[in-house]
Amino acid sequence: MGFFDSAQEVLDKGVSAAKGAVSGVAVEQQAFMKGFVRLCNDGWNQGWHERNGGNLTYRMTPEEVSSCRTFFYDAPSSWVALGVQADDLRGEFFAVTGSGTHLHNVALDPDRNAGIVEINSAGDAWRIVWGLKGGGVPTSEFPSHFLCHAVRKRVTNGANRVVYHAHPTAIGACTLVLPADARVVTRALWKSLTEGVIAFPAGVGVLPWMVPGSSELAQATSRQMGTYEAVVWAQHGLMCAGTDFDATFGLMQAVEKAADVYVRARSMGGGGEPANVISDEGIRATAAAYRLPVNEAFLD
Repeated sequence: MGFFDSAQEVLDKGVSAAKGAVSGVAVEQQAFMKGFVRLCNDGWNQGWHERNGGNLTYRMTPEEVSSCRTFFYDAPSSWVALGVQADDLRGEFFAVTGSGTHLHNVALDPDRNAGIVEINSAGDAWRIVWGLKGGGVPTSEFPSHFLCHAVRKRVTNGANRVVYHAHPTAIGACTLVLPADARVVTRALWKSLTEGVIAFPAGVGVLPWMVPGSSELAQATSRQMGTYEAVVWAQHGLMCAGTDFDATFGLMQAVEKAADVYVRARSMGGGGEPANVISDEGIRATAAAYRLPVNEAFLD
């Protein structure tokens, strides 16, 4: 089939089909979608996304929604109940990875492995307006992301827009040897790497193991997100929030690097707690030097 035959075939399917044919290119060229795709690929390159592990959501700005609206589907999908509700997110639009998506495929085929969903006026249901081709749906962790977005939007006056979940190895290993206690885990991380208190001065939240994708996990994570930008899911992974893709990815990197140093030090020391760690006074001094609101409850 020649070029003109192909063009005629598209035209024969009507304006709606032609619009859909170009929509992927147009949306993929948006700056936010390029950042979205890059984060997925960067996480894959870190080894944080085995198989279909991990997911990403981004709350779009009104300007981004406006620039993409021309390319939204003429007939969006039906509304699907979220199972959770948030007044703060009524009418918002989110870029999301798809359920079952292998994140290294997002860069190869964004409009099949990711999409944009609209939230209804009640704040309790979504519908697909772009992408997720071939019957795709948002990540099964979308309820957790959704409630975290609601909390982070509220406590940051709208500044936080990204929620990212991955399966970093070292922080997962930490949850096998440390209790599911925010103070204990935070202190281990802060004392292992100077960058720790700089990157997460509030500390990290920690939750015991819960069923992935469950309402229980969503509710518990959102409660922790009222205090922390990073929440550890024991024997599972890490959830991070941030203002943009770089900030969120960098936060996860910092948590994982501190955990990696801690795990290696314990291994080198025969399994015991490391001997030469950063003192509480050192942590306070670093926080003061960088004018950071360190969580004093986690210091002796």
